Amino acid sequence: MKKALCIISGGMDSTLCAYLAKKEGYEIIALHFDYNQRTMLKERKCFEKICKELKIKNKYILNVSFISDIGGNSLTDLTLDIPKNSLHKNNIPNTYVPFRNGIFLSIAGAIAEKEKCESIFIGVVQEDSSGYPDCSEKFIQNATNFINSGTNPDFKTQLKTPLIHLNKAQIVSLAIEENVALQYTWSCYEREDKACGKCDSCLLRLKGFEQIKRKDMIDYI
Repeated sequence: MKKALCIISGGMDSTLCAYLAKKEGYEIIALHFDYNQRTMLKERKCFEKICKELKIKNKYILNVSFISDIGGNSLTDLTLDIPKNSLHKNNIPNTYVPFRNGIFLSIAGAIAEKEKCESIFIGVVQEDSSGYPDCSEKFIQNATNFINSGTNPDFKTQLKTPLIHLNKAQIVSLAIEENVALQYTWSCYEREDKACGKCDSCLLRLKGFEQIKRKDMIDYI
């Protein structure tokens, strides 16, 4: 059976990617990262619930706390305020974790080689996002070359980004169509009990539901 390594944060986008991978007939190997982000415990619980929903047995939960040692972002540095109600400003917000997806994909490449995964799924979104540079199509193309040029010549994988050109309304609509357990996903950057509804990630999620006239399945303050 063909294998896919799915990077699953516990968020809506990466969860939908895992569902799509299963629909394509892949045996899924799940990969989750803890990096001392504000909502780390909530995201990990969501990851576990999603793996249970998809009946994923082979999973990796890796501690990459050195990302918080590097700092430079409000997800791991509690002295920095997470921007609120700031969607659509032109600058990259401080919620951008420097080269996070580059770090994640380097590790994913090693696991994919070990597990002989012909695909790596990652839920990056370029069209309707906060403008993070490591979510662009160009970055993904370069990362694919990076992984394949640095692994065994007998091994080749492809990075699959089925959501990269979708907006949030399209993502929510597709997730509902695919019966994704959205109640187990988490998008908020700041809180673990109820979503704040004001950070970029919450605003994008809410916007997606509002545009298709559906109600979100999670609680907001």
